[in-house]
Amino acid sequence: MPKRKMVPVILCLLLIFGSLPALETAKANNERLTITATSLNVRQGPGLSYPVAGSVKKGEKYLIVKKEGDWIQISLGGSKKGWVAEWFTAMDSNVLPAVTQKPAGTTGSVTVNGLRVRKGPGTEFQIVGSLNSGQAVEIMNSNNKWTEVRTSAIQGWVAKEFIITIKDSKETGTPANNENSKTKGVVTADSLNVREKPSTTAKTIGSLKRGAEVSIFSQSNGWAEITYSGRKAWVSDQFLKVNQNTSSDKKQPSSPANQYSGTVTASQLYVRDRNALNGKVIGTITQGQSFQIIEEVNNWVKIEYKAGETGWAAGWFFQKTKNGPVITPNQPVKNSRLNILHDGTNIRKGPSTGSSVISRANQGDTFEVISVKNDWYEISLSNGLTGFVAGWIVSIQGNSGQIEKPGAEMHTKNRTIVIDPGHGGRDNGTTGVRGTLEKSLTLKTAQLVYDKLKASGTNVIMTRNNDSYISLGSRVSTGHYQNADAFISLHFDSTNDRSVRGMTTYYYNSNQKPLGEQIHSSVISKTMLKDRGTRFGDYHVLRENRQKAILVELGYLSNPAEEMLVNTSQYQQAVANGIFDGLARYFKNYN
Repeated sequence: MPKRKMVPVILCLLLIFGSLPALETAKANNERLTITATSLNVRQGPGLSYPVAGSVKKGEKYLIVKKEGDWIQISLGGSKKGWVAEWFTAMDSNVLPAVTQKPAGTTGSVTVNGLRVRKGPGTEFQIVGSLNSGQAVEIMNSNNKWTEVRTSAIQGWVAKEFIITIKDSKETGTPANNENSKTKGVVTADSLNVREKPSTTAKTIGSLKRGAEVSIFSQSNGWAEITYSGRKAWVSDQFLKVNQNTSSDKKQPSSPANQYSGTVTASQLYVRDRNALNGKVIGTITQGQSFQIIEEVNNWVKIEYKAGETGWAAGWFFQKTKNGPVITPNQPVKNSRLNILHDGTNIRKGPSTGSSVISRANQGDTFEVISVKNDWYEISLSNGLTGFVAGWIVSIQGNSGQIEKPGAEMHTKNRTIVIDPGHGGRDNGTTGVRGTLEKSLTLKTAQLVYDKLKASGTNVIMTRNNDSYISLGSRVSTGHYQNADAFISLHFDSTNDRSVRGMTTYYYNSNQKPLGEQIHSSVISKTMLKDRGTRFGDYHVLRENRQKAILVELGYLSNPAEEMLVNTSQYQQAVANGIFDGLARYFKNYN
């Protein structure tokens, strides 16, 4: 072979073997993305301010090296790397998360009815059966979101969040489930809720009084399994004193010599890291909640406001009890003054918005605080009379505690919301002028909405969690099966006219309209998008839905400027905040 013909062959061999390290990285990392923009700049760092190092084209696939904010570093072959904007990419849905083997003998319990069992760890896999609440399973494998389980009748993958793990008695030394070897526990709270499932959102089926003795079958994730009225039930194990001859070493909350508990009388009350108004806020508690009082100093009480966490709250916002009889709270307040924050603040005859207005005050006026009643301060007026002012619209100085206005979370807590990211899988939806895929953007936005609602105590269900195709009928069925309080379908719009922009919200019947109006106005106020109004829409997910359902078009991908805007994390976070606030307003006003 002539030497000049050897050169191309050598170059080909170098190219082939030169790419092997990248192939090995792909195998090890196991994460790829696909470029969705027609032509996308690759930058030297994670941001638009970094120099352009090259470009990639639509449809090309690259290995993911790492992520930072909205940017992803990709491998360009060999040792060359670069950064691309995440919103112009789509994750490869064929790659499954790494699976870790569970130790033999691990068992679990199902916490919901109708839990779908699939052939693999993802919603794109075929459903092979279902499990019901309380059903025992053997745990085979697990990854970050899915668990492989087995029963005598079925084996497959289920969503990990609906399985609680219970170690086998041989491994943990927990007594077996027979009458002679059950662990005993004594209730330490004045009234302990008994629930159907091990969750604070589960239905309450009864309560146990202080001193009641129960038999504990198992303990997991802060919950104890007991028998109540002949059926299996669950209670929070932080309020059980477990017999010392058991294997439990859970530390019980300490208590004062005189056993007191208190019920919160304010709508919302801050818990602080020390017994002073300038203490750092570490949590909140709400009206009607009861807590064991660990310590009391200068009208401040120390409580365990959540499992394992203690803090201080203003004692005058608690109705105290001592083993039964109610002790009237110490309502009089000394050496406290309040400041009026707004002109025309109403001063009323009684502690209620329904009470008559007897005077008005302006910003900067100060008054002596006489007492506190629920969320109202009683103040001394210049004419020698007294009146009441709402505590959440004034500031306080002195010994009295600051009354806080209830947050939006009190209206969404324990509600069931289905979030439906439009399109997915083979259905891309619309494609933006710069290559944005609607299916990718709806999922990204939905995940932010999910996180916002979940953090507030809302029961949130997503119709899809990844890039998978879900039929319209299945989406609607999810809302029906979950008996959702609201169903929200997220989309982005497109039209041939590139100047069209803005947000539109659709409903099908008058029963859905109030939900649409509340969420629409709230998202508009957060995003400042052009308001295209709420209107009738004959869409399957609305027309066939028995639940309160709306479809939201969150901007036009056909408008170049709006496409860039809706891809930003700031915009998507604003949408999440708007949907959250809109739901809170809806439940407050219509339920």
